[in-house]
Amino acid sequence: MRRVRRHWRTATPQQRQTWRLAAGSAAAGLAVAVTVVAVAGPWDQGQRTAERTRAVARDAGSGGNHTPGDVRPAPRAPGVLTALGGDGGSGDGSDDGSDGDEAAGNGADNVPPPTPDGLADALRPLLKDPALGPVRSASVLDVGSGQQLFAADPTRAVTPASTVKLATAVAALSARGADHRIATRTVRGDGDSVVLVGGGDPTVTAEDLDRLAAATAESLKSAAEEDGEDGARKDGEARPEVSVRYDTSRYTGTTRHPLGPNENLAPVTPLMVDEGRLDDSTHGPAPRSTDPAGDAAEAFADRLAKEGVEVTGEPRKAEAPAKAEQLAVHRSAPTSSLVERMLTHSDNDIGEALARQTALADGAPADFDGAGDAVRDRLAKLGLPVKGAKIVDGSGLDRTGKVPAELLTRVLALAADPDRPELRPALTGLPVAGFSGTLDRRYADAERGAGLVRAKTGTLTGVNTLAGSVVDADGRLLVFAFMTTGTTDREGAQKALDKLASSLANCGCR
Repeated sequence: MRRVRRHWRTATPQQRQTWRLAAGSAAAGLAVAVTVVAVAGPWDQGQRTAERTRAVARDAGSGGNHTPGDVRPAPRAPGVLTALGGDGGSGDGSDDGSDGDEAAGNGADNVPPPTPDGLADALRPLLKDPALGPVRSASVLDVGSGQQLFAADPTRAVTPASTVKLATAVAALSARGADHRIATRTVRGDGDSVVLVGGGDPTVTAEDLDRLAAATAESLKSAAEEDGEDGARKDGEARPEVSVRYDTSRYTGTTRHPLGPNENLAPVTPLMVDEGRLDDSTHGPAPRSTDPAGDAAEAFADRLAKEGVEVTGEPRKAEAPAKAEQLAVHRSAPTSSLVERMLTHSDNDIGEALARQTALADGAPADFDGAGDAVRDRLAKLGLPVKGAKIVDGSGLDRTGKVPAELLTRVLALAADPDRPELRPALTGLPVAGFSGTLDRRYADAERGAGLVRAKTGTLTGVNTLAGSVVDADGRLLVFAFMTTGTTDREGAQKALDKLASSLANCGCR
């Protein structure tokens, strides 16, 4: 016992939270099992009496005396995504009236959703928390039925902050597809130049650039060997001579976000390394380069020289020739992974990149205005209610952007649609309350929501938002958006939003 106490005292808060959750789940599961067994009785020889009687009535060859009969296939287990609207039965959603449907059940769909009155009783008092600002809006949907269960000014367009990344995510996944990868290439330019062409991938790392330089050098050396260039050898090895250019024409317009220079976002350019970070961080605020494209080109030139290529002059900006010969290419992680990373860590650089990928896919200008319009237009094509929405960037840093709570919940519900699996990363990338991403240090005072709430956070001065998903106490998948403007106590507002989400996780509310 002393050893247990010692482990508890030395454990981190997150470890303690995990142990509480595991212990609570185990105790709750045991209690439910005991209750179900007691209520479902009486029992006889390991079989519930009522089931045995019904089985005897249906088939004299089995049940009453446990006698062997025709072997029938075991009933199918309810689908993993039952709470998303699946019926847990045949898999095709059909109802053939067979007895098996009644016997097997269909998971959470057999449980009625919370009632609007029940949810109102639970949420309205919490929505009156004085820590919330004067502007308060909310929307809660039952995913299985599509019914809006709770609403408080849900169509009022308010500043979403980073919850707009949900819209960015679904738009990019729809426009590019979950498997699309962004290419950063090197091609032959005019004369002896090599052009580093940015494709819009902010996640290129220093190691990725090393590999791209090595592959480029290999292509140059192979070409020099084939051409038998005079003076292209040093110590018996081909040593081609090139100048370096870099192409940022993939994007148009200014690189500067309306917010201005900021540690939350590098200048928005299609060519950068490690998001222009000047430290060793991988997410969150950090000192940023003022010219990430130029810095990337200089680093590439240095690496190319280390690979045995003679680099002359300094890198300069220039567009690659049309149909230029490709030397090497680096491809990003798929869009699905970029979306998850963006949502988990609220990555603003990826947010702006994905908004521009949406614009490029739809033939719109890849600048702030074009990207924002492209995201909104893409959502409209998906049948989402965009009335009143003004999307001005992909990150949510621009407080002039406005989005209704209802739109965010409809975006989440669409991502949960079993018929739209390509949109699922917009859910799987959401931070888990008390455990990951931007929610890893929250829910200390709302323990019942830890591990149960998954949500995208949004925070600007005077703005606090939270939108995500939760499975309620009865197994129904709910999506929600709680938004407030005019807050003066950021921490208090966050706790108030967390309590709202936690109440959904612990509510049957009927």
